[in-house]
Amino acid sequence: MPRAQKKYVEVVKPKLKEQFQYKNDHQIPRLTKITINMGVGKAVENKARIEHAVRDLTLIAGQKAAITKARKSISQFKLRKDVPIGAMVTLRKARMYEFFDRLVSVVIPRLRDFRGMKRKLDGQGNYSLGLSEQMVFPEINLDNVQFVQGMDITLTTTAKTDEEGLALLAGLGMPFKNEGDS
Repeated sequence: MPRAQKKYVEVVKPKLKEQFQYKNDHQIPRLTKITINMGVGKAVENKARIEHAVRDLTLIAGQKAAITKARKSISQFKLRKDVPIGAMVTLRKARMYEFFDRLVSVVIPRLRDFRGMKRKLDGQGNYSLGLSEQMVFPEINLDNVQFVQGMDITLTTTAKTDEEGLALLAGLGMPFKNEGDS
């Protein structure tokens, strides 16, 4: 059992049940999936960028990344329908908890000028964050990086409200800013 999952079962779950007065264990919010997305807009000009993004994302996630394609043509961006423009991966169960643990304990502390994550969820208890470069992950060998590429990470939970989602993620170790900080 991954370390973050063990923490959820042993520490976070009982704390949430007591805090929100849940009558049933199935009401307690939990992490359902983590989606990592790399939009590679420059791939229209350079096809190698997609291959590098897929390779890096596969290394980061520990699971083969899927190539995403354009849904429709947009002439201003020189984009045609079905042209590869990104890569994404969806993590669930053990891999999701392993990735979350690495994100919280290794990656986020390596961010430049880090003072805590914003306490802004999407209204349904899900949290999204963006990273400007893939090099903050220890799996990426800096000598093999041809292109600096950003990514979006979405943590999807079963929480019904932002308050429940914040309590869940904070309990799991997500380093949020304090209420008074801006």
